[in-house]
Amino acid sequence: MGTDYTLAYGTHPTPDEGRCAMEWVSHLAGEPHSDSPACVSPVLRAYCTSLNDSLEQEPRQLLRPYLARTIGTADDGLDEARSWMALDWLIRTYAPTWLAGAGLTVQAHQLTELAPVMDASDLQVALAALKAARRDVRATWASALGPARPAAWTSWAAGRAAAREAAWGLAGAAAWAAARIEVGEIAGDRARAVARDIAGDAAATIARGARATGGRAAAKEAARRALAPTLAALQRSAFALLDRMLPMVPLGAATDGAADVPGSERLTATRP
Repeated sequence: MGTDYTLAYGTHPTPDEGRCAMEWVSHLAGEPHSDSPACVSPVLRAYCTSLNDSLEQEPRQLLRPYLARTIGTADDGLDEARSWMALDWLIRTYAPTWLAGAGLTVQAHQLTELAPVMDASDLQVALAALKAARRDVRATWASALGPARPAAWTSWAAGRAAAREAAWGLAGAAAWAAARIEVGEIAGDRARAVARDIAGDAAATIARGARATGGRAAAKEAARRALAPTLAALQRSAFALLDRMLPMVPLGAATDGAADVPGSERLTATRP
């Protein structure tokens, strides 16, 4: 196998039909073709799988340098910490990024300045701050809505729906997929729901400022353009989160063919 390989969307019955991120990891580790390699931490597997499928084709390839580092992470005792890191990211990075994009910089700062959310007691404190931010962004969105003319409703509603879907569909869904593995309790579910609502209302507020003529398709495209800077920032941050959740280099022994793939060196030291 050469170094020129491509990550594909979704799962594939056979390698001939393509490989997603985790299917490539199965190959690198010498496991049977699967998107659930036994050698990978369930938290990392959930995060990478969701991120793989939420990214467009070109940015999806940015996952490649991280893949070999997931090998050997199963049962390494770090999954609870990884899940809390993902939830903390949703609360102190994801939600504030959307708030700042909608102009609510004070509320964004209040969330980013919270203590790291690393256990249930931290989460209770963060929930109160999240709910306050949600009230403020909901009020801002309602103000941005203003009086909607019936003729404009269809295109505006299309833009709002596209904005809310885009806000969660990239990094938010991936972070929650990782967080819910070990933090999937009622409080965690509430934090996820509030963070998602914040992002959705903030994205709809941003999209509301994108003027478009030409109906539903034009409204969706205008919303995507308006959200692009925020989505790009979150994409970079999502990869930074993955880097923090991984050991510096792979934990496990790769197959002989893995040496052909950049980033497949064996582990010599782990990150605490």
